[in-house]
Amino acid sequence: MTTLNNRYEFVLFFDVENGNPNGDPDAGNMPRIDPETGHGMVTDVCLKRKVRNYVELLKDGDEGFNIYVQEKAVLNLRNEMAYKALELTPDKKGKKLPKKVEDAHRVTQWMCGNFFDVRTFGAVMTTEVNCGQVRGPVQMVFAKSVDPIVPQEVSITRMAVTTEKEAEKQSGDNRTMGRKYIVPYALYRAEGFISAPLAAKTGFAEEDLELLWESLAQMFEHDHSAARGKMSSRKLIVFKHESKLGNAPAHKLFDLVTVGRSNGEDSPARAFKDYDITVDVAAIPEGVACEVKL
Repeated sequence: MTTLNNRYEFVLFFDVENGNPNGDPDAGNMPRIDPETGHGMVTDVCLKRKVRNYVELLKDGDEGFNIYVQEKAVLNLRNEMAYKALELTPDKKGKKLPKKVEDAHRVTQWMCGNFFDVRTFGAVMTTEVNCGQVRGPVQMVFAKSVDPIVPQEVSITRMAVTTEKEAEKQSGDNRTMGRKYIVPYALYRAEGFISAPLAAKTGFAEEDLELLWESLAQMFEHDHSAARGKMSSRKLIVFKHESKLGNAPAHKLFDLVTVGRSNGEDSPARAFKDYDITVDVAAIPEGVACEVKL
């Protein structure tokens, strides 16, 4: 594995058409929205979930690419794997790492080496079977829609009922009404950061970085569902620094990526072609390179 020697920032644009990109369970699964501005939001953990799912599909259990935070996983059982592999005994009270510093380090590094998402995003593994805490080199913030969104609540009909009792009440009509939320169209912008010094601590390497770029580009292709409508990664813009610590502040690089409307501000956007995404290449600071990967 090749050591990561550069800091990175990236901007990912993705869109949704007639779907719910990230429902809020505390609001009846309505699309998440900033109540002050009306802009839609997608959480960082939602995006990380899709990266995890893509890696799991692609690698299918290959050594070093297992997924720690997996659907229906029991995390303590995953933590026990490290102790068994290293022939160590967990603390009886289940609260402390091994007493020897080198053994504690080996346990945490085993988790990083075996689970892609641990060495990428980090993890808090200080549960009953303590494997330490890892600060991941790859971090993302909430995605925000470019324009305010107007969620729509749509009525739907199921031509069946669940029980015989329901059928009797309806005299055999057997219809069930339901509702679902959709966003007719929205383009979302997500921003992320990759730290080379933190990558050195977790073992996140150049090969993992290439897998991350592929995952961000392809993660919606295997995540289609009726609830999410049509979602696609549209553009991935990457800023690469010459040094490990970076050559320019992240916010200045993000400010170089702007979005405008190609169909005019008066009509609502209904397709990706209604937007123009530009990068002010002339203003990129010295020591930073920009690449459009999607």
